[in-house]
Amino acid sequence: MKFFIDTANLEQIKEAQSLGVLDGVTTNPSLMAKEGITGHDNILKHYVDICALVDGDVSAEVIATDVAGMIKEGEALAKLHEQIVVKIPMIKDGIKAIKYFSDRGIRTNCTLVFSSGQALLAAKAGATYVSPFIGRLDDISTDGLNLIAEIRLIYDNYGFQTQILAASVRHTMHILDCAKIGADVMTGPLSSIEGLLKHPLTDIGLAKFLEDYNKGN
Repeated sequence: MKFFIDTANLEQIKEAQSLGVLDGVTTNPSLMAKEGITGHDNILKHYVDICALVDGDVSAEVIATDVAGMIKEGEALAKLHEQIVVKIPMIKDGIKAIKYFSDRGIRTNCTLVFSSGQALLAAKAGATYVSPFIGRLDDISTDGLNLIAEIRLIYDNYGFQTQILAASVRHTMHILDCAKIGADVMTGPLSSIEGLLKHPLTDIGLAKFLEDYNKGN
């Protein structure tokens, strides 16, 4: 399972990278704005700065909602850096854009996916990644994990190579549940990844080891 961090914060990306388990980054205009990154040129520069920090894929989102606009933006984003994956919304024109990019070897991440039918269309169009938003489904009392399971079944039935990127991951149990179901990738905050480190018995055991060691010194 690949671990992506969902942020535009360079310090958090550096910290995740330092763990040695980071495989990529996802971000969006809202996360950019949260870090005070606004303006077209500044956003593009920030994408390049992120690419310089990590070894894996970096999803960069288009703003346009029409196919011509998405193609123009996506081609410009793809030229920024070889690690860039063009993030396209799950809308009719988005599927057309994904097909256009797929035919030209430009990698894509189909975002804002909330149904297995949407995920099927994205895979048919040739998306590299599909991003079902499990946390947002949970927010409206719908089982986001069940969506991951449905997409996994459909993709396995037909051998689709599109990777399931579990997005809107909110906490550590989301990561573990997605791993059990077979999501290819998860993306979430640094806190959800670091949460995997924690267990009270580890803390108690380490404290005991140190206590016993210090008795002889």
